[in-house]
Amino acid sequence: MAEITASMVKELREKTDAPMMECKKALTEAAGDMAKAEEILRVKLGNKATKAATRVAAEGVVGMYLAADGKLAAVVEVNSETDFVAKNDEFIALAKGCAELVAAKDPVDVAALSALPMGDGTVESTRAALVGKIGENMTLRRFQRIEAKGKLASYVHGGSKIGVLVDVIGGGDTLAKDIAMHIAASKPKALDAAGVPADLLDTERRIAVEKAREAGKPENMLDKIAEGTVQKYLKDVTLLGQVFVKAEDGKQTIEQLLKSKGATVNGFTLYVVGEGIEKKVNDFAAEVAAQAAAAKKQ
Repeated sequence: MAEITASMVKELREKTDAPMMECKKALTEAAGDMAKAEEILRVKLGNKATKAATRVAAEGVVGMYLAADGKLAAVVEVNSETDFVAKNDEFIALAKGCAELVAAKDPVDVAALSALPMGDGTVESTRAALVGKIGENMTLRRFQRIEAKGKLASYVHGGSKIGVLVDVIGGGDTLAKDIAMHIAASKPKALDAAGVPADLLDTERRIAVEKAREAGKPENMLDKIAEGTVQKYLKDVTLLGQVFVKAEDGKQTIEQLLKSKGATVNGFTLYVVGEGIEKKVNDFAAEVAAQAAAAKKQ
């Protein structure tokens, strides 16, 4: 029987991210054959997937599906740990396949999507297999399925880092595409003032009042100043209030553009990869020390 040395176990662990004891068991089973031991661990998959799942996945791609008639669409965000993996063809195919399933099956949540059939298994088994193969955490974060009142236009930007779907009634395909591109560039928070959360407006008012007070403005003017600030804020964060990015005069708003074309926007969906995810910044020295301490315990 081949001797299983500590250096062999260390080498296999570095290759696979599997726990030390699992590496030793695999090497023993493979009679010291490193390639065979790695294959044994990859068959299990759960080793990598379990360890990878503790790491933050804040990169990734937006997967998109749009029916040919523009009446049905779906958008999905699938995350990875690094941008390198986000460019992997199999990872991109996973996101695209998930978007197609969302459109076809209309799952109620991520758990339901994960349970749907994909390939020779399910979405979840496909994801887990890819985690095992690549060694990075991957998560299905969110999705949305849209049935249009008008016609949907899509736009994907920045290597699938930003995805937009917009439902435009009237005006034609060129206008709808322009609106989708504008949304990707200007990132509105809502269609109009009614869609902006009240707490955001309250925050803007408080900040405006404090700034005006610090500037020595009269107390009886503070509310008026705050309201003016809020109205400016609404123009900046609502789609209809924003100045169209392609406006020749630099003044035409989206609302004015739509009116000139006899069109309206029913709604839009904007996904920005990693939005709201706090990326963990590791202390490398501390991480190495932690790994060494963990190895001693095994």
